[in-house]
Amino acid sequence: MPSMSPRRRLAVLVTVCLAVFAINLDTTIVNVALPDLARQLGATTRDLQWIVDGYNLAFAALVLTAGSIGDRFGRRPVLLGGLVGFALMSGIGALCDGAGALVAVRFVMGAFAALIFPTTLSIITNAYPDRAERAKAIGVWGAVTGLGVAIGPVTGGLLLAHFWWGSVFVALVPVALVAAVLAFVLVPESSDPAAARLDLPGLVTSSAAIGLLVYTIIEAPDRGWTSALTLGGFAVTAAVAAAFVMLERRHPAPMLDVSLFRTPAFSAASGAVTVAFFALFGFIFLITQYFQFIRGFGTVSTGVRILPVALTIALGSVTGTLLAGRLGTRTIVVTGLVLFGGSFAWIAVSSTYQPYLQIAAQMVLMGTGLGLTTAPATESILSVLPAAKAGVGSAVNDATREAGGTLGVAVIGSVFTSIYTHHLAGTAVAALPAQAANAARDSVGAAFQVASQAGPALRDQLVSDVNASFMSGLHIACFVAAGVCWLGALGALALPGRRGMHAPQAEPAVAPEAAAAV
Repeated sequence: MPSMSPRRRLAVLVTVCLAVFAINLDTTIVNVALPDLARQLGATTRDLQWIVDGYNLAFAALVLTAGSIGDRFGRRPVLLGGLVGFALMSGIGALCDGAGALVAVRFVMGAFAALIFPTTLSIITNAYPDRAERAKAIGVWGAVTGLGVAIGPVTGGLLLAHFWWGSVFVALVPVALVAAVLAFVLVPESSDPAAARLDLPGLVTSSAAIGLLVYTIIEAPDRGWTSALTLGGFAVTAAVAAAFVMLERRHPAPMLDVSLFRTPAFSAASGAVTVAFFALFGFIFLITQYFQFIRGFGTVSTGVRILPVALTIALGSVTGTLLAGRLGTRTIVVTGLVLFGGSFAWIAVSSTYQPYLQIAAQMVLMGTGLGLTTAPATESILSVLPAAKAGVGSAVNDATREAGGTLGVAVIGSVFTSIYTHHLAGTAVAALPAQAANAARDSVGAAFQVASQAGPALRDQLVSDVNASFMSGLHIACFVAAGVCWLGALGALALPGRRGMHAPQAEPAVAPEAAAAV
């Protein structure tokens, strides 16, 4: 990428931030529509998990390859293709008339998003060759990324207050198209002329491994966590993952150089990002249903009530980058994950009708922890690789985000479903006709619909039982999330401290051809 003026760099940064805002907005904008989808499309809790995770799964499975595609064929055309395809599929998603069709569209949307995300970060890396300036730009990128994820429910709530559920997809179309036009005009071409051919065996095995894992986890509450199918699914996942590692070690040009994970700064940072998005996506999946089903808030009110997370993620991302330069990445990331886990532990011991100010305080703690974690960890991941390999480095970063988010919805959602179903089995629901009882167990929304059709005395008891079952599932799921965050904090101790941050470091070697592209 040719040398650019500061003004041009800023224009490029704004453009790629708009692109990444669109695709991250989509990761959560649908969450506030989940109750509407349950009612209007008859979606079960398992269907809702797939509607959310179909997008995340395709994104996570393809993002490593997408980073290599951008390096090899040019980052601007890949960014443009991803944005246009994303806009097209968003429009189609609004026309779906069933949960199955919507899940399929979400998979394709995730594939196009995978082309966009690593490309934006690699463009930033090449536009800002100076490490200090690049760290600031990545801090802004991280803030916008987190902001898009966190305000999705707010945007969705505003749309659903005036339009039908498909509006949450239609709204993404103009954002993506505007970003495409700006990218065509403002973003210069860059690539890695030395990029190798695509690693198809790696693509197939990595996609299969994460796909099998998520499928097994989501289906486990229905099949049983100790059933032969579930245990077999975990075993096959482990075998495929092992095959992926073996193939990547032997491949002359692997899509993921697994030896990178021998570097503590790289592996610990990747783990921290994975854990952070695991917890965030799991939280948003449940909190939107809590606000609407349990507290009875409307879509707009639900979205507005999630704003504390959005604002503190943005603030924490920028602050985290600045503090990491002074105190060291390790101190800031560990602190962020400890705070993040603390917010979940607090939620796990809260009452059903706790005051909103207490919920807001929990979300401020959560957003601050996430922001302090992700931006410094992202910079640590990218600092390991030369700028010419930015596509691969950013793709690894993106893969950890999406894999974490995908697993978060799968694990947290499945833990919630298991506890909710188990708790509900011993309540007044057991006295209902089989069809009504099964519907109540499959979906929280259906449970309240069943209750609304019962007599006055039974109705009140059913509502109380569903509320108690929901909160039992929420509490256990939050304890799980807290534990994962704190385990991530222990892993983050391998990150460089203040001394490591300020020690002179040799720049990674870059081939002459690659250097010419920077």
